[in-house]
Amino acid sequence: MTQPSLTTQLSRIEGAIGGLLFTRGQTGSRPTPLGHSVLSRARPIVAEMTALVTAARDAAVGSGGSRLRIGSIGSRAVTGWLGRVHARLPDTDTTIHIEVSADTLLQLLATNQLDVALVHEFDGFPLTVPPGVERRMLIAREPRFVALAAGHPAADRPVIRLPDLAGEPWIVDPTADDECAALRRAFTSAGFDPRLVHVRDSTTAAELVASGEAVRPCQPTADPAPGTVLRPLHGDPLAARLFLASRPCSMPPADLDALFGDLQDAYEQLIRANPAYRAWLSRHTSPLLRVPDRPDQPGRPDESGRCDRSPRTEPPAA
Repeated sequence: MTQPSLTTQLSRIEGAIGGLLFTRGQTGSRPTPLGHSVLSRARPIVAEMTALVTAARDAAVGSGGSRLRIGSIGSRAVTGWLGRVHARLPDTDTTIHIEVSADTLLQLLATNQLDVALVHEFDGFPLTVPPGVERRMLIAREPRFVALAAGHPAADRPVIRLPDLAGEPWIVDPTADDECAALRRAFTSAGFDPRLVHVRDSTTAAELVASGEAVRPCQPTADPAPGTVLRPLHGDPLAARLFLASRPCSMPPADLDALFGDLQDAYEQLIRANPAYRAWLSRHTSPLLRVPDRPDQPGRPDESGRCDRSPRTEPPAA
């Protein structure tokens, strides 16, 4: 929803309730005591409504056709992943739900609103995995690079030290789980405390970086916006793990294996097209570099002639 639409909707709800539900300040909105009471009673109602809609959709799909509901954090791998799924399952109704919050994706998965989800987990900030949800490791350690203007004094360096950017404002998305906390921890370890600029719109963030107004952390597979460059950070102070999360009952194991293989292929294709990330993987002797340069060969075959696709699976949380 747009901000004006959200404000109008909230005002309508507060008018129906007869009291103020949120107080608004410079750092955002917080629920009032009445708001806490309404939220605590509304959540079970919303959950029951969601369960009703999900059950009705399941019944409708059961009468004909099939469906696959994919969730994901923002990632350039999503487009290639969906393309492979569509090609392999042309008769399946495949949908995609993008969230900046991995916690939200896990909750949608746990409440049967998604079948699978690509999520990330920042180093030092473990996710709360709902009971009955499993995760398959896609990438054990994906570094965060930094995006900066092409004319920045540090842009010519192959690797940038975090203290060299101490005087720069850093753009962060306040809705992204633990990103701000992980960034502040890295800054504290480096001995400085820069200004954080909260920007949710990626287009605005890219323009601010290109103009030299700020820098921002980014995924190593990101495509540099015009006027910007991506560089790794010395010592990799920011990193995350990537998982494919699922419920064991959501689909047969063979189908889940194939879906995971599609995701691996899509991610490996990004590596082939990204020299900076390939250089980082080479320095860290990553097994991902088994990927050949030719795009028609998604993985180097093992002795059986098949690509190595034996992901680590984590059991459901207790």
